[in-house]
Amino acid sequence: MVKIRLRRVGAKKAPYYRIVVADSRTARDGRFIEEIGTYDPAAGENKIKVDMERVKYWVSNGAQPTDTVRGLLKKVEA
Repeated sequence: MVKIRLRRVGAKKAPYYRIVVADSRTARDGRFIEEIGTYDPAAGENKIKVDMERVKYWVSNGAQPTDTVRGLLKKVEA
């Protein structure tokens, strides 16, 4: 199954995430299909950048966002 999930790339004690489309069987920071956004929780108002066209494309093709990503996408749409 294909999932839209977070991939951690930040340093120790300084998290930074990329929103990626990946196979659910791969490791959290492992191989992915496509990067579609970023999330910086350390920034003042939680900087979230997402390519919504690509999100809609992947969801229409069966990709399922994780609970955390689903919450982030709701913040971006609002």
